[in-house]
Amino acid sequence: MMELCAFVSNYLSGEGMPVVLVGGACVSIYSDNEYQTRDLDFIQKYSVKRKGLAKSLSKIGFTERNRYFEHPDTDYFIEFPTGPIAIGDEPVHHFVELDTPLGPLVLLSATDCCKDRLSAFYHWRDEQSLQQAINIAKDNDVDLKEIKRWSEQEGMQEKFARFIAELK
Repeated sequence: MMELCAFVSNYLSGEGMPVVLVGGACVSIYSDNEYQTRDLDFIQKYSVKRKGLAKSLSKIGFTERNRYFEHPDTDYFIEFPTGPIAIGDEPVHHFVELDTPLGPLVLLSATDCCKDRLSAFYHWRDEQSLQQAINIAKDNDVDLKEIKRWSEQEGMQEKFARFIAELK
């Protein structure tokens, strides 16, 4: 999965359409595949018309079906959620770059990925997302002070306390 993400990311960057990996694929990377997804979510750093994106992806064998892009050689599919990149009400400006055999992969930091999952738990009561946030925090060096600050800004002190309690 990470190699496919890196391939697509580097290809699109070369086409003048840089993207950032977000969502479940980030969770999979940061949880050492404890969580698995077939949905690879990329958000464009700059606005690109969907038609141009579809044309570029078709050059490497992807076809658009509804709001997803599929390739016959993989079970993974690609989605491009609408930007800008934000977690809750807060924009994200700093990203991590992982080195892969197929080139760099730009994605959310482990801390921001954890916050993203907590956002789903906070606002939609998604218990699976809480568990994903816990897995990310256990497996990575996340900034708990930053997550606490952000949680307070979101008005979610009680749910943050539950996250911390279950993390321990």
